[in-house]
Parts: sequence; structure tokens; C-alpha cells
Amino acid sequence: MAPKYFGGCDVGSTTGKAAILDENGAVVASSIVPSEIDPEITSINALEKACSQVAGLGGYRHLARIVGTGYGRNEVPFAHENISEISCHAIGAYFCNPKIKTIVDIGGQDVKAVSVADDGSVLEFAMNDKCAAGTGRFLEAMSRIFRMDLDTFSLLSLNAAKIIPVTAQCSVFAESEVISLLARKSPPEEVAAGINAAVSKRCFSLLKRIGMRPLATVTGGCAKNRGLIKALAKSINMEVAPLPVDPQIIGALGAAVFARRNGKN
Repeated sequence: MAPKYFGGCDVGSTTGKAAILDENGAVVASSIVPSEIDPEITSINALEKACSQVAGLGGYRHLARIVGTGYGRNEVPFAHENISEISCHAIGAYFCNPKIKTIVDIGGQDVKAVSVADDGSVLEFAMNDKCAAGTGRFLEAMSRIFRMDLDTFSLLSLNAAKIIPVTAQCSVFAESEVISLLARKSPPEEVAAGINAAVSKRCFSLLKRIGMRPLATVTGGCAKNRGLIKALAKSINMEVAPLPVDPQIIGALGAAVFARRNGKN
């Protein structure tokens, strides 16, 4: 009998992610692709890229079960089930490390804080989707001001001797404030440290609403920003645990976990 594979697809605002599990629960493939205007196309691109990494699978239509998640999950007509990204991030992080009880998910357009129960379900959550400040889009805009790619910008603040505060609460005003600081010859690494400190404070305000329990982790693409992780750990006075997989695929991984669980049942 041919082996069964289970797929999860996270259709986000900036990227589409996919993850595939085998029958034993091992992660056999994953992918990250740019989001298209049509969420269905994004999901197909992500799943096909992941499926191409599994010998003999032959494409997403041969997956035993597919679960969609993310903002575009309702536009994935071939998914057997759609589950909220909050639940998928919770179970995805739990799958990686059952000791994780607190998650900060920094997405392209929003930030979520999630409290995880002992079985990987969601105890409580809070989100900030009213303003782009503190999101992936915000950090992308900041990196452009510094004329850097995101990878380079994520390391910049690690060399800061001190933090120059960035006080504007609006992303547009924050950009103007940063441009002014750099124009006054403020050290770029210290301004970058101020940006990361401002984002971490926004995350902290969400975490206070749900209650923080160790172990904490960060999911989403912004988890790759080492300067931000350092600032967040300082803000919450708690270790921010790394994940054994790319933190950007945690939502898709959680969807694949649900697909395997419900497919086997």
C-alpha cells in the first residue's frame, strides 16, 4: 500500500507556507512562497513546491488530507478542512516542543499572542490588527529606510552600545521619526535597537492580556530577526525558545498536524 501523506497550507498576507507529514508524524517537506493576489493560487504553489520534495507523491491532489489556515484559508476550495491560524500555531508549536506555553506570532499584517494549554489547544489569545506598527510589514519598511535587506537589518541592533527610543505609535510617524534620527547622524545600530525595543513592547502589551507562562517562543517570519528576539526576551524577562523548524512554517505545520490527526481518525 502506498504511504499516506498529510498536508497543511498557511495562506498569509505576504507568503504562503506548506508542510507535509508522513503517517508516522515526521516532517518530510515544507515550503515558503510569495503570496499571489488569488489565495487559491498561493496555496497550490506552496503545496506543489512542498510535494516536489517527496519522492513519488505526485502533487498536492495525492495528499490523504489537506487542512488550510491563515487569512486566505476560506479561499482554498480543495482543502478538506479549514482551521484558524491561532489554533494551528498553538498545535504547531506544541508539536515542536510540548513545553511551550506562550506564543507570539508576528505576521505580515498583525501580531497575535497565544496561551497554549497542556494538550496544545488554545487557552487564550489577543491580537493587534488595527495598525501595521510592530508587524512584518513595519519591519520591512524599516529595513528599506536603512537600505538593507531584512537579514542584514535583523543583525544590526546586536552591535548597539545603547538604545535610542523610537516613540511614535503609528507606523507612518515611526518611519518619519527614524528618518529624522538617521539624518541627525544617530548611530544606525542604536536606532535599530530602538525599533526592536518598540516592537517588543507592543508584543509585551498583548502578552500581558493573556498571561505569560514559560516556555515562550516566537513564530512567523519575524522570529528570524535576532535583534527583535533579544529585545523581546529582555522585555518579558523570559527565555524565548528557538524552534527546531523554520518558525515561518509553524502555522502550516500545525495545519498538517490537524490533517494527520483527523485523517487517521
